[in-house]
Amino acid sequence: MLNVSVIGYRKVLGTSITIPIEMLNAADLINRIDGKSKDRLFMQLVSMDGSNIKLNAGLELVCNKSLADIQNTDMIILPALWGNPLGVVRQYPELIQWLREQQSKDTIICAAGTGSYFLAEVGLLNNKVATTHWHYFDQFSHTYPEVHLQRDRFITKAGNIYCAGSVNSMRDVMLHFIENYFSQPVADQVSRHFTHEIKRSYTSSFLKNSPQNYHDDENIIEIQEWMHSCYNDEITLESISEKFSISIRSLNRRFKQATEKSPMQYLQQVRIENAQELLKTSNLSIAEVAYSVGYPDNSYFSALFRKSISVTPKEYRNLVRKKLFKVNT
Repeated sequence: MLNVSVIGYRKVLGTSITIPIEMLNAADLINRIDGKSKDRLFMQLVSMDGSNIKLNAGLELVCNKSLADIQNTDMIILPALWGNPLGVVRQYPELIQWLREQQSKDTIICAAGTGSYFLAEVGLLNNKVATTHWHYFDQFSHTYPEVHLQRDRFITKAGNIYCAGSVNSMRDVMLHFIENYFSQPVADQVSRHFTHEIKRSYTSSFLKNSPQNYHDDENIIEIQEWMHSCYNDEITLESISEKFSISIRSLNRRFKQATEKSPMQYLQQVRIENAQELLKTSNLSIAEVAYSVGYPDNSYFSALFRKSISVTPKEYRNLVRKKLFKVNT
């Protein structure tokens, strides 16, 4: 059983509570309906004293636990705060102490937006990468200089600590967890309900704004950056090995350790993502898109695309173009 504790406090942003809860609950229901696993998800909304949480918009969320009730949990979600977070964070010394106690238990902690302030206040982010809501970058950096703030990333991961810079990024993190805990098919179904009609690449969002992902292997970072710049060329393990003076064995081992993908899997991901963009924004034929991203064989490209995105390139183009927002002038 996966035990998830969502923490509520004053000035909390309601969507950063409800979206994770509803996505995880949907995953649990889908998993049980499919009957493929007996694993269950147990979620609890936690406040400091067990009282309900009142949102700025006037809504009230019913809590079923107080902080003192939670001794052990598998995952902690720290929602975002509305407005300046610094004053609010320092009003909750009991939460700071509780988080400090959780750090030795290998608990997964995920902070949405300015919820990362709580982690920084505890010191859990010292000498680690993190992000927060863009509006508070300067304040966060000044207040917590020992944290390696990543201004160009929407999602960061440092060990078992995840930070999402926005509510939308939080959706991607939840899909990442759902895929890991349940399965990819369950994550695909949840994605269709909560994001688009098509599958999204959850782990790819970890590196959309910075190809180095969240690891610190400089050699692998260099290879990733090179892949992003010439993904449409013919690339093989042998050519990477020769260009970067690394044995194929070390290349596979270090790449997998850094990115959780093999070099060829990563290259395929980069190519598919660029194909998605071309299908959305250009009038190139499917064959021309395939060739543009490094796949001369159109049939092979289409099969890879369908396996990765769950729809054909043509179906994808129709879906995303229906969603394009246009203003008549």
